[in-house]
Amino acid sequence: MELSPKNELTRGLTVRHIRFMALGSAIGTGLFYGSADAIKLAGPSVLLAYIICGIVVFIIMRALGEMSVHNPQASSFSRYAHDYLGPMAGYITGWTYCFEMLVVAMADVTAFGIYMGVWLPKVPHWVWVLNAVLLVGAINLMRVRVFGELEFWFALFKVITIIAMTVAGVAMIFWGLGNHGQPTGISNLWSHGGFFSNGFIGMLLSLQMVMFAYGGIEIIGITAGEACDPKKSIPKAINSVPWRILIFYVGTLFVIMSVYPWNQMGTTGSPFVLTFQHLGITAAASILNFVVITASLSAINSDVFGVGRMLHGMAEQGYAPKIFATLSARGVPWVTVIMMLLAMLLTVWLSYVMPEKLFLVIASLATFATVLVWMMILCSQIAFRRRLSREQVNTLDFPLWGGAVTSAIAMVFLVFIIGLIGYLPATRVSLYTGLGWIMLLLLGYYLKINHQKKQIKLLNSSAG
Repeated sequence: MELSPKNELTRGLTVRHIRFMALGSAIGTGLFYGSADAIKLAGPSVLLAYIICGIVVFIIMRALGEMSVHNPQASSFSRYAHDYLGPMAGYITGWTYCFEMLVVAMADVTAFGIYMGVWLPKVPHWVWVLNAVLLVGAINLMRVRVFGELEFWFALFKVITIIAMTVAGVAMIFWGLGNHGQPTGISNLWSHGGFFSNGFIGMLLSLQMVMFAYGGIEIIGITAGEACDPKKSIPKAINSVPWRILIFYVGTLFVIMSVYPWNQMGTTGSPFVLTFQHLGITAAASILNFVVITASLSAINSDVFGVGRMLHGMAEQGYAPKIFATLSARGVPWVTVIMMLLAMLLTVWLSYVMPEKLFLVIASLATFATVLVWMMILCSQIAFRRRLSREQVNTLDFPLWGGAVTSAIAMVFLVFIIGLIGYLPATRVSLYTGLGWIMLLLLGYYLKINHQKKQIKLLNSSAG
């Protein structure tokens, strides 16, 4: 493969690309499929869970945006953790993000197989998983502008369809569209055990699955290294997060749980598709299934992109093998893309061995990794603010309201989410795996530092 003459990423992503890449990464499997588990835990009060988590996620994104606009870096929060917290923090943050995106991609390709099973139930899931991996690999080896353009159209189709579905749902609620002219109303939100049908505790327990749905949105910071004008594109993308949350998460789930009883939703497919199937609108259900299929591909696309750019930046910092910094003639970190695809092939085997239980375990593990990365972002922002004088804070182009205090409040919430993962028996194994991952990283960092010290001693002794 022809290599790039310069080891620099190409700046080919516009505001339009970045905004829809964030949509593609965050509005995907966690919403279309993972929401079923959250609804099962909380009932209609899952709407409140999405609002609470959405506020925290927006705080995290503003904290990241503050640093990204001040100092745009392709390795983003890994570089900021290195600069403001120390080399070990940068090492742990970067590799945990790569681990997060790999696990999220595994969840996405698992869901892709489940979606395809709605149409072709006799075909094994692992066949669809393999095809998804190969397709996404081909897309990620193209030029970044081509990748951004494809991701834009993937996400745009998804956004238009979700809006259309929400409008159709509102028509069902008030005018009985597709329900023999009988308006469904919104009584389903309290008719099956009340709004807090599983109690306030049920809503709290759903928070970890809701946080999984938001995972991946931090890719906005990663795009800073390839954004044409990061000082304009990053703030615009981040400031669009609140309305995205209200429309694409809270709005859609409000409609779904209004038109169909929440306690009759299963986890054998997307609640979006199942709702329309049960209402007898089979054509709409097929269209939505196609949407969730493209949504999962879009999310996997963004996952692979994020890992590639993170590992490229880490390789330049010396935190990853130098080969990961190699670029193709198209300016793509192709080695990291290939590595990501090979790692995702593990999902093919897991889909064959445990197709039914795989998603929940992977989703909770992804939540742990996501929350850990978000905690490092907040810690980095707090440390970043401590380095600035009052005058420097006042001149920041995109400051987080409340500064370090706001970040500290969000940090407490994230610690609570980690506790939830350990509290639920079904997800506890993910906490143990996550803690094992941290121990592995600490061991790796220790060995790396010792190796560097030995190399320095050898150089000094040979020079003497």
